Amino acid sequence: MSKKKGLSAEEKRTRMMEIFYETKDVFQLKDMEKIAPKEKGITAMSVKEVLQSLVDDGMVDCERIGTSNYYWAFPSKALHARKRKLEVLDSQLSEGNQKYANLQKSIEKAKVGRHETEERTMLAKELSSLRDQREQLKAEVEKYRECDPQVVEEIHNIFAIKSWAKRKFGFEENKIDKNFGIPEDFDYID
Repeated sequence: MSKKKGLSAEEKRTRMMEIFYETKDVFQLKDMEKIAPKEKGITAMSVKEVLQSLVDDGMVDCERIGTSNYYWAFPSKALHARKRKLEVLDSQLSEGNQKYANLQKSIEKAKVGRHETEERTMLAKELSSLRDQREQLKAEVEKYRECDPQVVEEIHNIFAIKSWAKRKFGFEENKIDKNFGIPEDFDYID
């Protein structure tokens, strides 16, 4: 004993489109609610939802005349829509192929003169050595940073401001440091 499986949303949409294409007629919602269950097995309760989804996707046209909505879809419109979509996709494919060809040319151009040679290998090693040397020199400069007159002036200013704040407002030194993000290991330079 197996239960009868209902139609999927896509099957309902396809079957409803068949009604329009086979009849080439214009319908009101109440007409579709009668025809769809009998001819295509679409439950009457889901007709309005399926029809609205087709209208939202531009597959079925809808026009309000007076107090009624009329629905229609002709095969020729669907054919034209597919042709337009195909033209757009062809255009995008063509653009993509052109971009690909241009990138391939750029890659080939970039490869010119980049063959592995003894001179190139030697220059790459020298470059690497110079980069290492630069990093060592940066580290050396950083070690002596605290002797930089500008840094010394900034440190003097920080201590002057801390001293002023302690006298003026009676703040404790550790609270000043905490509130202003001054590290605990911040030392005074003579």
